[in-house]
Amino acid sequence: MNAVEIEQAITDLAEQPFDAANFPYDFLEAFGNKATTIKRLRAGASNKSDLGGVLQTNNIHILTCDAGQVSKALKALKDSPATTKAKAKFILATDGTDFEAEDLTSGETVACAFRDFPDHFGFFLPLAGISTVRQITENAFDIRATSRLNRLYVELLKDNPEWGTDERRHDMNHFMARLIFCFFAEDTGIFGGKGKFTETVAQMSARDSSNTHEVISTLFLAMNTRREQRAVANLPRWASSDVFPYVNGGLFSGSMEVPKFSKIARSYLLHVGGLDWTKINPDIFGSMIQAVADDEERGALGMHYTSVPNILKVLNPLFLDDLRAKLEEAGDNPRMLLNLRKRMAKIRVFDPACGSGNFLVIAYKEMRAIEAEINKRRGEPDMRSAIPLTNFRGIELRDFPAEIARLALIIAEYQCDVLYRGQKLALADFLPLSNENWITCGNALRLDWLSLYPPTGTGVKLQGDDLFGTPLDQTEIDFENAGGETYICGNPPYKGSQEQTPSQKTDLDTAFRGRIKSTKSADYVAGWFILARDYIAKSDAACAFVTTNSINQGRQVSLIWPTILTDDIEIRFARPSFPWSNLASKKAVVTVSIVGLGRRSNRPKLVFTQNTVKEAKYIGPYLVPDQSAIVLPSTSSLSPLSEMTYGSMPNDNGGLILSSDDAHSLVETYPQAQRFVKRLLGSNGTIHGQWRYCLWISTADLDAALAIEPIRKRIEIVKNHRARSTRVTTKALAATPHLFGEVRHSDSQALAVPCHSAEGRPYLPFALVDGDTVIDNSAIRLSEPRMYEVALYASRLHIIWIATVCGQLETRYRYSNTLGWNTFPVPTLTEKNKDDLTRCAENILLAREHHFPATIADLYDPDKMPDDLRAAHDRNDEVLERIYIGRRFKNDTERLEKLFDLYTKMTASTAPSKGKKRTARTRA
Repeated sequence: MNAVEIEQAITDLAEQPFDAANFPYDFLEAFGNKATTIKRLRAGASNKSDLGGVLQTNNIHILTCDAGQVSKALKALKDSPATTKAKAKFILATDGTDFEAEDLTSGETVACAFRDFPDHFGFFLPLAGISTVRQITENAFDIRATSRLNRLYVELLKDNPEWGTDERRHDMNHFMARLIFCFFAEDTGIFGGKGKFTETVAQMSARDSSNTHEVISTLFLAMNTRREQRAVANLPRWASSDVFPYVNGGLFSGSMEVPKFSKIARSYLLHVGGLDWTKINPDIFGSMIQAVADDEERGALGMHYTSVPNILKVLNPLFLDDLRAKLEEAGDNPRMLLNLRKRMAKIRVFDPACGSGNFLVIAYKEMRAIEAEINKRRGEPDMRSAIPLTNFRGIELRDFPAEIARLALIIAEYQCDVLYRGQKLALADFLPLSNENWITCGNALRLDWLSLYPPTGTGVKLQGDDLFGTPLDQTEIDFENAGGETYICGNPPYKGSQEQTPSQKTDLDTAFRGRIKSTKSADYVAGWFILARDYIAKSDAACAFVTTNSINQGRQVSLIWPTILTDDIEIRFARPSFPWSNLASKKAVVTVSIVGLGRRSNRPKLVFTQNTVKEAKYIGPYLVPDQSAIVLPSTSSLSPLSEMTYGSMPNDNGGLILSSDDAHSLVETYPQAQRFVKRLLGSNGTIHGQWRYCLWISTADLDAALAIEPIRKRIEIVKNHRARSTRVTTKALAATPHLFGEVRHSDSQALAVPCHSAEGRPYLPFALVDGDTVIDNSAIRLSEPRMYEVALYASRLHIIWIATVCGQLETRYRYSNTLGWNTFPVPTLTEKNKDDLTRCAENILLAREHHFPATIADLYDPDKMPDDLRAAHDRNDEVLERIYIGRRFKNDTERLEKLFDLYTKMTASTAPSKGKKRTARTRA
């Protein structure tokens, strides 16, 4: 269950009549406990309570009690030996009137009326395995509002299915945007009295909901009618301008049609209006609510959430840190403060994948905070903001998020005015809304950013009907911004080459305009980088995007970055791979990077890691300080290492592959078949210890093998499969159906290397196998490895190199022999170095053997890795790193710096003569 679903479940629980006997079980079920878990607790099999309550080990101890005894019951829970023994994280006591709970880890408590405990749902989210509790607790209102609006949206579509069609979807989304504004306006003083919109709908609409749509439509009409025109409009007294002022700005223009309401939908609307909308966070709320109107995203409702700290990782180094530094430098100097304020008034922030406006809203709020401090120091605290809302611009593909982005910015502006200038001045300047439309709805990769948002001068002036008008319409805005700055930012969509639709592949072709050999292998986000590069090249802009880290790894680097880093464009700052997670329990963590581009300058370049910032002269496309080499595949090793190739490919339609049972049955029935059966190992088998077998028959022994009937039938299967193929090379293999399609096996020891492996492991998985084991083509084979080579492969240095130059597929490492092993830079090793590393490798293998039959997956689980194995690997890392630099490396950034330095020197010394293809590209 996600946070929104949990909030809804506990709200439903709080609204039901209190049932003391069942409440603990219902509460646990609301947090996602399975029916079987609840059943075991009810039966007493797993209930460890010593107070007659319900105690779930490692989770919570719950006790229902008599009226007025809640505090006493909570103390009893805290003092309970069972609570301590079961390592309960929470205790909870209630009598159905009062409600108290405590987090035993942090000491935080909740005390409220029983009916209000859903307001504190974020407090209990660790019960559902959701760890981002602080973020949810701080934004609990947004999640509750999202949940309510979703229920209303779904209910309205039940009775108005035509409003869910493509033809009416825009109308439905526009209606929801109007409602959100009304809920916000009635609680913040914009309307004449708190809760007036909801109260009027409740009073003037029939309980059977028959005229609810008419009442709402009348109110919308009132907000689109100026005071002097209301008499002509014949509006009723209850829709007077004293309560519902003229809003317009396009939000209430156009059709006044409202979907019809059922009794349930009317109830939901009143429930939504009953929330305290002064608590709305426009920077967060927008990204949550956009899922309400998206059928594909509704299953993850409320999870499309980018935290403010993560957004600031982009905005701070892009331009906010500089503004704050200039504020600090200005001190109380009135002239310097005025110049900074004038500068800020011309800054434009542009998000070409703006969604519901998170980045734009945060940028606006942060700049308003700086401006407020300027005004305070200048003695002008009530001064109207000089920062135009229309300087925060975006492009969004879908119309509803685009509408929400505009609305979120409007709400943010009002909230900032209230915060810095006071309610009275904020209200005086708020209405009517402006007709200017500064969020474009369209495909960012097919639009001309320079035409839409020219860096200086007067731009294209497109007339639109209103702020929330037809997609792609844009009203006339004075774009005059001479001397201003433009900062491009955002979090473009992540789509790997295999996930893109044909239309998205065309988007990339359009963006790159033939500047790379092919966009078929490019990540979708690359389109935003190339267009940002084009914008920067023709202006003094800068950009920073959150991107999948794959764009700075593997083959993407040589494909994309030579085209981006041209025309004096450089990477100004970067934050290499770090996890970017959402609010869902069991959340899928995406590994991302942040890359900032700008015109080349002499200013230091910054590489951010978890807790440090490193200055560099330049940053290469792998995001390594002062290293710009691009690693290209090599057919042979740059270091004196053994050959690594892919394993043998069967191409057999299953004819040559045997399960464990098949192999044993064959040998038991036909003992003479033993010499034709070998163990078969691939990537999955290497990691999870799942052995298979195969037929391995030499041509010299073919007649003897064919004399065994089951083997003859299997070879026939292979022959028929290959003969039917449309590929010429496969057809040719039908002549030798007893052989694997590609044979790379030798009867000697080999290292089996999985092509793909989970990134969570601290070291790359491998298996050392003998000559009776065939490695298939799902893995890579290091032939006759020397033990010191095993130490090299098993090191932290090597996994960091592979992660960087080979890249990752989703959350898995991709291993490549030509790009990873053959390019791995190894310094000259003395015989003593080799002996030391040999002992390290042997100790790793001995530690693994000590835990037999544990699999690689078991042994290298980061949370369960045996101490002796971890120590053996750590010793191996220490020995190897001292060979490289005479000491341990401080961090992975330092490891990569050394590896790239060695790589650059090695490729320079082996560079081909003029006219021949180089194995690497380096910075001039």
